[in-house]
Amino acid sequence: MNSNVLGVINLIHESDELESLTAGRCLATVPFGARYRLIDFVLSSMVNSGISKVAVFAHTKYRSLMDHLGSGKHWDLHHRQGGLFMLPPITDDVNEVRRGDLFHFYQHRDYFNRSSMDYVVITRSHMLSNINFEPVINEHKASGADITVVCKKQSDLMDGRARKVQVNEKGRITAIQDHYGGMQSDLVSMEMYIMRKDLLLDLVETSLAQGLDHLVRHAIMSRVDKLHIQSYMFQGYLGIVNTVSSYYQNSMQMLRPDVWKNLFFEPGPIYTKVKDEPPARYTDGAKTSNSLIANGCIIEGTVINSILFRGVHVQKGAVVRNSIVMQNGLISENSDINHVILDKDVTIERGRELKGAEVSPFLAMKRKII
Repeated sequence: MNSNVLGVINLIHESDELESLTAGRCLATVPFGARYRLIDFVLSSMVNSGISKVAVFAHTKYRSLMDHLGSGKHWDLHHRQGGLFMLPPITDDVNEVRRGDLFHFYQHRDYFNRSSMDYVVITRSHMLSNINFEPVINEHKASGADITVVCKKQSDLMDGRARKVQVNEKGRITAIQDHYGGMQSDLVSMEMYIMRKDLLLDLVETSLAQGLDHLVRHAIMSRVDKLHIQSYMFQGYLGIVNTVSSYYQNSMQMLRPDVWKNLFFEPGPIYTKVKDEPPARYTDGAKTSNSLIANGCIIEGTVINSILFRGVHVQKGAVVRNSIVMQNGLISENSDINHVILDKDVTIERGRELKGAEVSPFLAMKRKII
Protein backbone atom coordinates (compact mmCIF):
# COMPACT_ATOMS: atom_id res chain seq x y z
CA MET A 1 0.00 0.00 0.00
CA ASN A 2 1.31 3.45 -0.97
CA SER A 3 -0.14 5.27 2.03
CA ASN A 4 2.66 7.85 1.81
CA VAL A 5 1.89 8.87 -1.78
CA LEU A 6 -0.50 11.55 -3.01
CA GLY A 7 -1.96 11.15 -6.49
CA VAL A 8 -2.49 14.18 -8.72
CA ILE A 9 -4.24 14.03 -12.10
CA ASN A 10 -3.28 17.26 -13.80
CA LEU A 11 -5.83 18.43 -16.39
CA ILE A 12 -4.47 21.96 -16.71
CA HIS A 13 -3.97 22.80 -20.40
CA GLU A 14 -4.12 19.20 -21.56
CA SER A 15 -3.34 19.34 -25.25
CA ASP A 16 -6.03 17.89 -27.46
CA GLU A 17 -7.24 18.10 -31.04
CA LEU A 18 -10.39 16.00 -30.77
CA GLU A 19 -12.58 18.61 -32.44
CA SER A 20 -16.27 18.17 -31.52
CA LEU A 21 -15.49 15.33 -29.07
CA THR A 22 -14.08 17.94 -26.69
CA ALA A 23 -16.37 20.82 -27.64
CA GLY A 24 -18.49 20.35 -24.52
CA ARG A 25 -16.32 18.11 -22.36
CA CYS A 26 -12.71 18.03 -21.24
CA LEU A 27 -10.33 15.47 -22.73
CA ALA A 28 -10.39 13.41 -19.52
CA THR A 29 -14.08 12.54 -19.97
CA VAL A 30 -14.02 11.56 -23.63
CA PRO A 31 -15.82 8.16 -23.83
CA PHE A 32 -13.64 5.16 -24.67
CA GLY A 33 -13.93 1.40 -25.03
CA ALA A 34 -17.75 1.07 -25.04
CA ARG A 35 -18.33 2.19 -21.43
CA TYR A 36 -15.30 4.02 -19.99
CA ARG A 37 -13.82 7.55 -19.94
CA LEU A 38 -10.15 8.33 -20.54
CA ILE A 39 -9.58 9.40 -16.92
CA ASP A 40 -10.72 5.96 -15.68
CA PHE A 41 -7.41 4.37 -16.64
CA VAL A 42 -5.01 6.53 -14.66
CA LEU A 43 -7.46 6.86 -11.75
CA SER A 44 -7.93 3.06 -11.55
CA SER A 45 -4.17 2.57 -11.79
CA MET A 46 -3.67 4.82 -8.78
CA VAL A 47 -6.34 3.03 -6.75
CA ASN A 48 -5.00 -0.42 -7.68
CA SER A 49 -1.54 0.78 -6.60
CA GLY A 50 -2.82 1.60 -3.11
CA ILE A 51 -2.94 5.38 -3.58
CA SER A 52 -5.97 6.36 -1.51
CA LYS A 53 -5.85 10.14 -1.84
CA VAL A 54 -6.19 11.60 -5.33
CA ALA A 55 -6.57 15.22 -6.40
CA VAL A 56 -7.94 16.08 -9.84
CA PHE A 57 -6.84 19.51 -11.04
CA ALA A 58 -9.79 20.46 -13.24
CA HIS A 59 -9.45 23.35 -15.66
CA THR A 60 -12.20 24.02 -18.21
CA LYS A 61 -15.38 22.23 -19.36
CA TYR A 62 -15.37 20.10 -16.21
CA ARG A 63 -19.12 19.68 -15.65
CA SER A 64 -19.02 16.20 -17.23
CA LEU A 65 -15.93 15.43 -15.13
CA MET A 66 -17.76 16.20 -11.89
CA ASP A 67 -20.77 14.18 -13.04
CA HIS A 68 -18.61 11.18 -13.93
CA LEU A 69 -16.39 11.13 -10.84
CA GLY A 70 -18.98 12.11 -8.27
CA SER A 71 -17.80 11.24 -4.76
CA GLY A 72 -15.33 8.71 -6.10
CA LYS A 73 -17.27 5.73 -4.77
CA HIS A 74 -16.91 3.72 -7.99
CA TRP A 75 -13.15 3.81 -7.40
CA ASP A 76 -13.48 3.27 -3.63
CA LEU A 77 -12.29 6.83 -3.00
CA HIS A 78 -15.17 8.04 -0.87
CA HIS A 79 -13.80 6.96 2.52
CA ARG A 80 -12.73 9.21 5.38
CA GLN A 81 -9.00 8.49 5.50
CA GLY A 82 -8.31 9.51 1.93
CA GLY A 83 -10.60 10.29 -0.93
CA LEU A 84 -11.07 12.04 -4.22
CA PHE A 85 -10.69 15.82 -4.37
CA MET A 86 -11.82 18.00 -7.28
CA LEU A 87 -9.73 21.18 -7.44
CA PRO A 88 -11.00 23.59 -10.13
CA PRO A 89 -9.45 27.05 -10.71
CA ILE A 90 -10.09 29.37 -7.78
CA THR A 91 -10.64 32.42 -10.00
CA ASP A 92 -12.97 33.01 -12.94
CA ASP A 93 -10.63 35.60 -14.43
CA VAL A 94 -9.88 34.44 -17.99
CA ASN A 95 -6.29 35.66 -17.88
CA GLU A 96 -5.64 33.80 -14.64
CA VAL A 97 -7.26 30.59 -15.91
CA ARG A 98 -5.00 30.69 -18.97
CA ARG A 99 -1.86 30.68 -16.86
CA GLY A 100 0.27 27.54 -16.53
CA ASP A 101 -0.28 24.59 -14.24
CA LEU A 102 2.23 25.79 -11.62
CA PHE A 103 0.02 28.79 -10.97
CA HIS A 104 -2.92 26.49 -10.31
CA PHE A 105 -0.75 24.28 -8.09
CA TYR A 106 0.18 27.40 -6.14
CA GLN A 107 -3.48 28.38 -5.77
CA HIS A 108 -4.08 25.02 -4.08
CA ARG A 109 -0.83 24.84 -2.09
CA ASP A 110 -2.84 24.51 1.14
CA TYR A 111 -4.12 21.18 -0.14
CA PHE A 112 -0.54 19.91 -0.40
CA ASN A 113 0.52 21.46 2.89
CA ARG A 114 -2.33 19.81 4.80
CA SER A 115 -1.49 16.41 3.35
CA SER A 116 0.73 14.13 5.45
CA MET A 117 2.04 12.32 2.35
CA ASP A 118 5.72 12.77 1.49
CA TYR A 119 5.58 11.77 -2.19
CA VAL A 120 3.49 12.90 -5.16
CA VAL A 121 2.61 11.11 -8.39
CA ILE A 122 1.57 13.64 -11.06
CA THR A 123 -0.11 12.35 -14.23
CA ARG A 124 -2.18 13.41 -17.22
CA SER A 125 -5.37 11.72 -18.46
CA HIS A 126 -4.63 11.15 -22.15
CA MET A 127 -1.99 8.45 -21.62
CA LEU A 128 -3.96 5.23 -22.02
CA SER A 129 -2.33 2.57 -19.85
CA ASN A 130 -2.79 0.23 -16.90
CA ILE A 131 0.19 0.69 -14.62
CA ASN A 132 1.19 -0.38 -11.13
CA PHE A 133 2.82 2.65 -9.53
CA GLU A 134 4.21 0.68 -6.59
CA PRO A 135 7.40 -0.59 -8.34
CA VAL A 136 7.84 2.87 -9.89
CA ILE A 137 7.78 4.49 -6.45
CA ASN A 138 10.06 1.84 -4.98
CA GLU A 139 12.58 2.31 -7.78
CA HIS A 140 12.36 6.07 -7.39
CA LYS A 141 13.26 5.80 -3.70
CA ALA A 142 16.05 3.28 -4.33
CA SER A 143 17.67 5.33 -7.10
CA GLY A 144 17.95 8.49 -5.01
CA ALA A 145 16.53 10.46 -7.95
CA ASP A 146 14.89 13.84 -7.46
CA ILE A 147 12.26 13.06 -10.10
CA THR A 148 11.33 9.83 -11.86
CA VAL A 149 9.55 9.97 -15.21
CA VAL A 150 7.63 6.94 -16.49
CA CYS A 151 8.66 6.31 -20.11
CA LYS A 152 7.83 3.85 -22.87
CA LYS A 153 9.94 2.80 -25.83
CA GLN A 154 7.46 3.17 -28.67
CA SER A 155 8.01 4.31 -32.25
CA ASP A 156 4.39 4.03 -33.50
CA LEU A 157 2.30 6.67 -31.72
CA MET A 158 -0.77 6.09 -33.95
CA ASP A 159 -0.96 9.83 -34.68
CA GLY A 160 -0.93 10.72 -30.98
CA ARG A 161 1.34 13.55 -29.89
CA ALA A 162 3.83 12.93 -27.10
CA ARG A 163 6.90 14.47 -25.53
CA LYS A 164 10.09 12.50 -26.24
CA VAL A 165 13.12 12.14 -23.99
CA GLN A 166 16.74 11.01 -24.22
CA VAL A 167 18.56 9.00 -21.54
CA ASN A 168 22.12 7.90 -20.85
CA GLU A 169 23.33 4.35 -20.26
CA LYS A 170 22.16 4.50 -16.62
CA GLY A 171 18.63 5.58 -17.51
CA ARG A 172 19.13 9.15 -16.39
CA ILE A 173 17.23 11.64 -18.55
CA THR A 174 19.59 13.99 -20.35
CA ALA A 175 17.14 15.85 -22.60
CA ILE A 176 13.37 16.45 -22.73
CA GLN A 177 11.61 17.57 -25.87
CA ASP A 178 9.85 20.92 -25.72
CA HIS A 179 6.22 20.30 -26.65
CA TYR A 180 6.16 17.99 -29.67
CA GLY A 181 9.29 19.04 -31.53
CA GLY A 182 11.69 17.05 -33.69
CA MET A 183 13.78 15.14 -31.15
CA GLN A 184 15.19 11.93 -32.64
CA SER A 185 14.17 9.37 -30.05
CA ASP A 186 11.74 6.47 -29.74
CA LEU A 187 11.47 6.96 -25.99
CA VAL A 188 8.19 8.62 -25.02
CA SER A 189 7.41 10.38 -21.76
CA MET A 190 4.12 9.11 -20.37
CA GLU A 191 3.73 12.42 -18.50
CA MET A 192 3.89 10.61 -15.15
CA TYR A 193 6.23 12.22 -12.60
CA ILE A 194 7.17 10.95 -9.14
CA MET A 195 8.90 13.28 -6.67
CA ARG A 196 8.86 14.36 -3.05
CA LYS A 197 6.08 16.76 -2.15
CA ASP A 198 8.48 19.32 -0.70
CA LEU A 199 10.45 19.35 -3.97
CA LEU A 200 7.24 19.98 -5.93
CA LEU A 201 6.29 22.90 -3.70
CA ASP A 202 9.80 24.31 -4.00
CA LEU A 203 9.67 24.05 -7.80
CA VAL A 204 6.28 25.77 -7.81
CA GLU A 205 7.38 28.75 -5.74
CA THR A 206 10.83 29.11 -7.31
CA SER A 207 9.55 28.97 -10.88
CA LEU A 208 6.68 31.37 -10.26
CA ALA A 209 9.11 33.81 -8.62
CA GLN A 210 11.10 33.72 -11.87
CA GLY A 211 7.99 34.45 -13.94
CA LEU A 212 7.70 30.85 -15.15
CA ASP A 213 4.56 28.81 -14.66
CA HIS A 214 4.71 25.45 -16.51
CA LEU A 215 5.68 22.32 -14.61
CA VAL A 216 7.44 20.37 -17.35
CA ARG A 217 8.72 23.09 -19.67
CA HIS A 218 9.91 25.47 -16.95
CA ALA A 219 10.29 23.68 -13.62
CA ILE A 220 11.64 20.35 -14.89
CA MET A 221 13.18 20.87 -18.35
CA SER A 222 15.20 23.89 -17.25
CA ARG A 223 16.70 21.83 -14.41
CA VAL A 224 17.70 18.68 -16.32
CA ASP A 225 21.37 19.39 -15.57
CA LYS A 226 20.77 20.31 -11.92
CA LEU A 227 18.29 17.65 -10.81
CA HIS A 228 18.66 13.88 -10.96
CA ILE A 229 15.80 12.98 -13.30
CA GLN A 230 15.54 9.22 -13.76
CA SER A 231 13.50 7.23 -16.26
CA TYR A 232 11.35 4.20 -15.46
CA MET A 233 10.64 1.91 -18.41
CA PHE A 234 7.01 0.82 -18.72
CA GLN A 235 6.41 -2.48 -20.52
CA GLY A 236 2.61 -2.57 -20.92
CA TYR A 237 0.26 -1.15 -23.53
CA LEU A 238 0.42 2.61 -24.12
CA GLY A 239 -2.05 4.57 -26.20
CA ILE A 240 -1.71 8.33 -26.62
CA VAL A 241 -5.11 9.91 -27.23
CA ASN A 242 -5.05 13.61 -28.06
CA THR A 243 -6.09 13.75 -31.74
CA VAL A 244 -9.14 12.40 -33.58
CA SER A 245 -6.99 9.96 -35.53
CA SER A 246 -5.23 8.67 -32.40
CA TYR A 247 -8.59 8.28 -30.65
CA TYR A 248 -9.93 6.21 -33.53
CA GLN A 249 -6.82 4.06 -33.93
CA ASN A 250 -6.47 3.31 -30.22
CA SER A 251 -10.17 2.51 -30.00
CA MET A 252 -9.84 -0.01 -32.83
CA GLN A 253 -6.96 -1.64 -30.95
CA MET A 254 -9.49 -2.63 -28.27
CA LEU A 255 -10.89 -5.18 -30.73
CA ARG A 256 -7.67 -7.17 -30.32
CA PRO A 257 -8.13 -9.61 -27.40
CA ASP A 258 -4.48 -9.34 -26.30
CA VAL A 259 -4.63 -5.54 -26.11
CA TRP A 260 -8.03 -5.60 -24.37
CA LYS A 261 -6.75 -8.00 -21.72
CA ASN A 262 -3.55 -6.05 -21.13
CA LEU A 263 -5.21 -2.66 -20.86
CA PHE A 264 -8.31 -3.53 -18.87
CA PHE A 265 -7.11 -6.30 -16.53
CA GLU A 266 -3.31 -6.27 -16.14
CA PRO A 267 -2.09 -5.57 -13.51
CA GLY A 268 -5.55 -4.67 -12.14
CA PRO A 269 -9.11 -3.97 -13.32
CA ILE A 270 -10.22 -0.62 -14.73
CA TYR A 271 -13.18 0.88 -12.87
CA THR A 272 -15.76 3.33 -14.14
CA LYS A 273 -19.09 4.87 -13.17
CA VAL A 274 -21.63 2.07 -13.02
CA LYS A 275 -24.84 2.42 -15.00
CA ASP A 276 -27.28 -0.47 -14.76
CA GLU A 277 -28.52 -1.51 -18.20
CA PRO A 278 -30.15 -4.71 -19.46
CA PRO A 279 -27.99 -7.03 -21.58
CA ALA A 280 -27.64 -6.29 -25.29
CA ARG A 281 -30.48 -7.78 -27.34
CA TYR A 282 -30.01 -9.45 -30.71
CA THR A 283 -33.07 -10.08 -32.87
CA ASP A 284 -33.53 -12.62 -35.65
CA GLY A 285 -31.32 -11.68 -38.60
CA ALA A 286 -28.81 -9.70 -36.55
CA LYS A 287 -25.18 -10.25 -37.51
CA THR A 288 -22.11 -9.22 -35.52
CA SER A 289 -18.40 -9.96 -35.76
CA ASN A 290 -15.26 -8.70 -33.98
CA SER A 291 -17.07 -5.94 -32.11
CA LEU A 292 -17.49 -4.51 -28.62
CA ILE A 293 -21.17 -4.09 -27.85
CA ALA A 294 -22.20 -2.62 -24.51
CA ASN A 295 -25.26 -3.35 -22.37
CA GLY A 296 -28.58 -1.88 -23.43
CA CYS A 297 -27.93 -2.14 -27.18
CA ILE A 298 -30.51 -3.49 -29.61
CA ILE A 299 -29.01 -5.12 -32.70
CA GLU A 300 -31.34 -5.88 -35.59
CA GLY A 301 -28.88 -5.20 -38.43
CA THR A 302 -25.17 -5.89 -39.03
CA VAL A 303 -22.23 -4.77 -36.89
CA ILE A 304 -18.68 -5.54 -38.07
CA ASN A 305 -15.39 -4.52 -36.47
CA SER A 306 -17.04 -1.74 -34.44
CA ILE A 307 -17.53 -0.39 -30.91
CA LEU A 308 -21.03 0.37 -29.65
CA PHE A 309 -21.65 2.14 -26.35
CA ARG A 310 -24.72 1.70 -24.12
CA GLY A 311 -28.18 1.98 -25.60
CA VAL A 312 -27.24 1.99 -29.29
CA HIS A 313 -29.99 0.77 -31.65
CA VAL A 314 -29.01 -0.69 -35.03
CA GLN A 315 -32.22 -1.21 -36.97
CA LYS A 316 -33.01 -3.82 -39.63
CA GLY A 317 -30.95 -3.58 -42.80
CA ALA A 318 -28.49 -1.11 -41.23
CA VAL A 319 -24.78 -1.86 -41.50
CA VAL A 320 -22.15 -0.53 -39.07
CA ARG A 321 -18.52 -1.18 -40.07
CA ASN A 322 -15.21 -0.02 -38.59
CA SER A 323 -17.06 2.59 -36.54
CA ILE A 324 -17.54 3.93 -33.02
CA VAL A 325 -21.11 4.72 -31.96
CA MET A 326 -21.48 6.34 -28.56
CA GLN A 327 -24.33 6.18 -26.08
CA ASN A 328 -27.94 6.11 -27.35
CA GLY A 329 -26.99 6.32 -31.02
CA LEU A 330 -29.64 5.33 -33.56
CA ILE A 331 -28.67 3.77 -36.87
CA SER A 332 -31.91 3.64 -38.80
CA GLU A 333 -33.09 1.07 -41.34
CA ASN A 334 -30.98 0.43 -44.46
CA SER A 335 -28.34 3.01 -43.51
CA ASP A 336 -24.65 2.21 -43.96
CA ILE A 337 -21.79 3.74 -41.97
CA ASN A 338 -18.08 2.94 -42.34
CA HIS A 339 -15.08 4.53 -40.55
CA VAL A 340 -17.35 6.85 -38.60
CA ILE A 341 -17.30 8.24 -35.04
CA LEU A 342 -20.71 9.24 -33.70
CA ASP A 343 -20.88 11.15 -30.42
CA LYS A 344 -23.73 10.58 -27.94
CA ASP A 345 -27.38 10.72 -29.05
CA VAL A 346 -26.64 10.93 -32.79
CA THR A 347 -29.35 9.75 -35.19
CA ILE A 348 -28.58 8.43 -38.67
CA GLU A 349 -31.82 8.56 -40.64
CA ARG A 350 -33.14 5.83 -42.90
CA GLY A 351 -31.13 5.02 -46.02
CA ARG A 352 -28.21 7.33 -45.24
CA GLU A 353 -24.64 6.36 -46.19
CA LEU A 354 -21.64 7.79 -44.32
CA LYS A 355 -18.04 6.93 -45.12
CA GLY A 356 -14.81 8.20 -43.65
CA ALA A 357 -11.28 6.83 -43.84
CA GLU A 358 -9.08 5.06 -41.31
CA VAL A 359 -6.70 8.02 -41.14
CA SER A 360 -9.56 10.54 -41.20
CA PRO A 361 -12.82 9.10 -39.81
CA PHE A 362 -16.06 10.99 -40.25
CA LEU A 363 -16.99 12.64 -36.94
CA ALA A 364 -20.52 13.63 -35.96
CA MET A 365 -21.09 15.89 -32.98
CA LYS A 366 -23.41 15.13 -30.05
CA ARG A 367 -27.18 15.03 -30.78
CA LYS A 368 -26.72 15.55 -34.49
CA ILE A 369 -29.35 14.20 -36.91
CA ILE A 370 -27.99 13.09 -40.26
